[in-house]
Amino acid sequence: MTTDQLIAEKPVTATPPAARPRRRARSRRVLKHVVLSAAALLMLYPLLWMIASSFKPNALIFRDPSLIPTAIDLSNYPTGWTALAHPFTHYLLNSAVIVVGSVLGNLVSCSMAAYAFARLNFRGRRLWFAVMLMSIMLPIHAVIVPQYVLFAQLEWINTFLPLIVPKVLATDAFFIFLMVQFFRGIPRELTEAAHIDGAGHFRIYWQIMLPLSLPALATTTIFTFIWTWNDFFSQLIFLTDPDMYTVPVALRTFVDSTAESSWGSLFAMSVVSLIPIFVLFLFGQKYIVKGIATTGLK
Repeated sequence: MTTDQLIAEKPVTATPPAARPRRRARSRRVLKHVVLSAAALLMLYPLLWMIASSFKPNALIFRDPSLIPTAIDLSNYPTGWTALAHPFTHYLLNSAVIVVGSVLGNLVSCSMAAYAFARLNFRGRRLWFAVMLMSIMLPIHAVIVPQYVLFAQLEWINTFLPLIVPKVLATDAFFIFLMVQFFRGIPRELTEAAHIDGAGHFRIYWQIMLPLSLPALATTTIFTFIWTWNDFFSQLIFLTDPDMYTVPVALRTFVDSTAESSWGSLFAMSVVSLIPIFVLFLFGQKYIVKGIATTGLK
């Protein structure tokens, strides 16, 4: 038998029908990952451009849109650090004071309010809970004027009190709602057993509810930190003394509409101001996912 006859008689193996759906599914996954990677790169481009621009001379920042600087200027960081009335450390410390006070205020006040809504029976509980939820829809611009008038009468302008005291009074309804949803997921048998053993509400709140609510507390801490650290509008309204400026307000002073703006120093200090947020989000990402997943916010 010749070679040609052997080749002709050799059976041709066709692709199994079951393998075709797997190939199509694999192709869809590859295409999906390519699209998601392209979208992620598109969203990260402004951040990457800002980081690259912090190493460029001012003359090349807007002339060269590439992510790889053709000329590197490392002086933007030391120049930006000392360009304002105080070293940039001063503004970082001011922001840190406000952030720490806001985080502690939200953790204590919002958790106590959430415990009251989730575990206590009092007259008008549903009504006040609905009012609390409706307050989430109020924009800051609708309440900033009466707040400014009130704080001006209390002589709190140019202090950190207007930015910290409202947090102690549980004004962030979003975190109250988040903790209420989490507290409702804790079995009532635990609190009922504690009542039988003679524990009061404060002891139940402190020794039972809070230790079991670590994901919700961590989520509140991270979101409060990020929102307070990046808050520009409220800090600009209540802090008019340059000695009291925080990081967002201090960054605004690098841009001058009547003179040449220090864009390189601005981008350099913006990168520095983002470092605490990245570090916090890096270590607290798992708590954010767990906290939101366990409170029913989907």
